[in-house]
Amino acid sequence: MTEKLTTILLIEDDEVDIMTVQRAFGKNKITNPFYVARNGVEALQMLRGENQAKIIPQVILLDINMPKMGGLEFLENLRADEQLKSISVFVLTTSAQESDKMSAFNLNVAGYILKPLSFDSFLEAVAVLKNYWKLCERL
Repeated sequence: MTEKLTTILLIEDDEVDIMTVQRAFGKNKITNPFYVARNGVEALQMLRGENQAKIIPQVILLDINMPKMGGLEFLENLRADEQLKSISVFVLTTSAQESDKMSAFNLNVAGYILKPLSFDSFLEAVAVLKNYWKLCERL
């Protein structure tokens, strides 16, 4: 059985968190195509091909608290777009607020993951994500 190639978009404004995700991907031997947008505005531009080549990932890892356009506002825009609304989104955030969780799930996220404090815990979370997208069927 051949492994499915899953393109991933990380939407994250914190440089340390971006490097942590990249490091966790390396440790988990994840070699999927990987792109980074630093806020929701930049992500929508990438997804729509504005000012650059269009990128359509199968999975988005999304922070909630970002400048210009936060994660929840990005999700509202994504779900309202007929061409983009079916992309799987996992929220990856430090926000444990119930209102953020409810808003995210009401916007059809595939999961809500709190950023763990330890790198080992984060490695485990990334390993679970890897197994998830390897098993999922896509159109």
